Amino acid sequence: MHEDFGLWERELKESAKPARDYPALLVTAAVAAGCAILITLGEVAFGIAGLIVSGAILTLWRVGM
Repeated sequence: MHEDFGLWERELKESAKPARDYPALLVTAAVAAGCAILITLGEVAFGIAGLIVSGAILTLWRVGM
């Protein structure tokens, strides 16, 4: 029984480490830049739609879905 508790405790400590998520940051920056370019080129509807959809996707990615 003591072994199981030790394993569970190690798993909790390992999962508590902060994750460095640089790919998500790069994707977010690229999508935001692309949408900003679309908006400045006059495609406001596409730029806003891109920001909304990418925001939803990145939120779901971040929470692990």
